[in-house]
Amino acid sequence: MNTKTNLEAVTESELPIQNNIKSLWEKLMKAKVGVLPLPLYIVLAAIILTASVYNTLPADMIGGFAVIMILGILLGDLGQRIPILKEIGGPAILALLVPSILVFLNVINTSSMEAVTTLMKTSNFLYFYISCLVVGSILGMNRKMLIQGFTRMFVPLIVGTVLAVVAGMLVGLLFGYDLQHTFFYIVVPIIGGGIGEGILPLSIAYSSILGGSAESFVSQMIPAAVIGNIFAVVSAGLMMRLGEKKKHLSGNGKLVKTEGGNEVHEEKEKVIDFSLMGAGLLIACTFFIVGTLGQKFIGVPGPVIMILFATLIKCLKVMPHKMEDGAHNLYKFISTSLTWPLMVGLGMLYIPLEDVVKIVTPAYVIVCASVVFVMMLSGYFVGKLMKMYPVDAAIVTGCHSGLGGTGDVAILSASKRMALMPFAQVATRIGGVSTVILASLLLKLLS
Repeated sequence: MNTKTNLEAVTESELPIQNNIKSLWEKLMKAKVGVLPLPLYIVLAAIILTASVYNTLPADMIGGFAVIMILGILLGDLGQRIPILKEIGGPAILALLVPSILVFLNVINTSSMEAVTTLMKTSNFLYFYISCLVVGSILGMNRKMLIQGFTRMFVPLIVGTVLAVVAGMLVGLLFGYDLQHTFFYIVVPIIGGGIGEGILPLSIAYSSILGGSAESFVSQMIPAAVIGNIFAVVSAGLMMRLGEKKKHLSGNGKLVKTEGGNEVHEEKEKVIDFSLMGAGLLIACTFFIVGTLGQKFIGVPGPVIMILFATLIKCLKVMPHKMEDGAHNLYKFISTSLTWPLMVGLGMLYIPLEDVVKIVTPAYVIVCASVVFVMMLSGYFVGKLMKMYPVDAAIVTGCHSGLGGTGDVAILSASKRMALMPFAQVATRIGGVSTVILASLLLKLLS
């Protein structure tokens, strides 16, 4: 009679336990936060948090990237999972607002803040991101569509701006706001092109005309810009949903309806050559430098010059096709990997909830919302009349009511239309500069 040894019996009894552990581990590895397996994400997050708590987190690009990427991956993933929120640009909303709330509540410690500040401000990560997107998108775009897009987009932009100003002032009047106050302290900050390019120059102009410190005017204007940006992000998400339900209204990143060739970008090689991406990086950085150089001599904002220069190069067909491939592949990598992390950094440093909380009332929020909604609706209908895709035309026009480059990233990421970045930048930069100049001249006349 065969009998099993004690060792064999113990081994067999352990098999179910081992199988259960293996099965549980496989399930955990299949669960993901963004692209990372859950166990790996937890380990990485724990390491970064520990380094931050013990003040050993590098106060440079390495530490900054670690903080914004670990938060960006999580918040972007959550935004794509939460019902209702995911339909209106959830990842962008969470990536912007949650870090801003954490800073407001003093949850994020000094070590993390220093690292992110170095990355975002000292290293100028925002403009690096925008440069790669603008240059890569333009060089990879269909040439005919690029030309038609730039020539047609100004009509909905101008009409949308005029109607948004009128709507904001009328709604403000209904709630008891003075027309002049509504225009200069609510409407203009929303369409002024952001904080750095709009509110700061405006505050200096207001200070020189009215007296008082520029800082006092900044605190009065920032809430409108922030609230307007939030509504623009939500509106862009709603427009995206409309485009998904009624596909004939959406170009999915294409602005102008053209006969033949329904792609925004020209067909690229399927195999990615990473050395070409390196060349694309050099090209993007150099084009940005062209913008800063041009700004010194002709006074036009550097990003606008960069866009015009890239467009000229594309239209003249002087850039080798392989170099265009490299810039376009870099654009795809940056837009898919670094968008949510970038927005975390923007939320931490450029969305000051403390200033917003001080001045906000329900009536104030409604006035801000009216400016943004009218801007987008006019872009939609005017774009439709001009044989543009109305959803995409509305989104580009709506970028004029966002926080400059910050707003462009948030609005286009919420609507999944990063290919529209060149048009968005033109709407923001040219629209913002025009607003700042006209508002300053008008205030001087009225004072």
